[in-house]
Amino acid sequence: MLLLSSSTRLLGRGKTLLRDPFKRICVDMSSSSPSGKRLRVLVDMDGVLADFEGGFLKKYRARYPEDPHITLDDRRGFWVSTQYGQLRSDLCNKAISIWESKDFFIELEPLPGGVEAVKEMAKMDNTDVFICTSPIQHYNHCPYEKYAWVEKHFGHDFLERVILTRDKTVITGDLLIDDKPDILGVEPKPTWEHILFTACHNKHLPLSPPQRRLLSWSDDWRAVLDSKRQ
Repeated sequence: MLLLSSSTRLLGRGKTLLRDPFKRICVDMSSSSPSGKRLRVLVDMDGVLADFEGGFLKKYRARYPEDPHITLDDRRGFWVSTQYGQLRSDLCNKAISIWESKDFFIELEPLPGGVEAVKEMAKMDNTDVFICTSPIQHYNHCPYEKYAWVEKHFGHDFLERVILTRDKTVITGDLLIDDKPDILGVEPKPTWEHILFTACHNKHLPLSPPQRRLLSWSDDWRAVLDSKRQ
């Protein structure tokens, strides 16, 4: 299972996540009721729930105040480091150093409405919600801080709903809400429909039908879920 590791303790607190995590997940996902199709919703973290772009810019300007920066309005392309490298070659590694640093991920602010929306989703009938996020390869701080961020904003029990994977195409679901325009991996036809979450770096991109956008968490995300139950 990619959903949970065999370890039942996280964050050094000695709390048990599940007595039998495999059984618990299978029971939760197999049950349904006449009210509609059961959905599995995967929600990205950085840029969808956590303000990666805003957090990066704040820390970049604090660490490198004399270097040029790119405003959020001028951001283009998913990879921050690529655009900074185009601005000046040495800025690529400087940008990367920001999110490789301790406390970067844990200190990201939640994007407006995201935590509340996902908590509401998790309480809906026939709906299984998971936070599906890709840790960076420089793993000294990132994986731990992603779990810690979820515990901080969603509570300890929500740690059961965290999926860390470098390849989201291998995760089964009905919807993936993610700000990355192109999500590629070993599976050429993922089971989920990608809902593009609008961010500063992708807001200018045209969509090719039938791809859909979620403009923000103030947008009608409930209608998106309902459309998949038909």
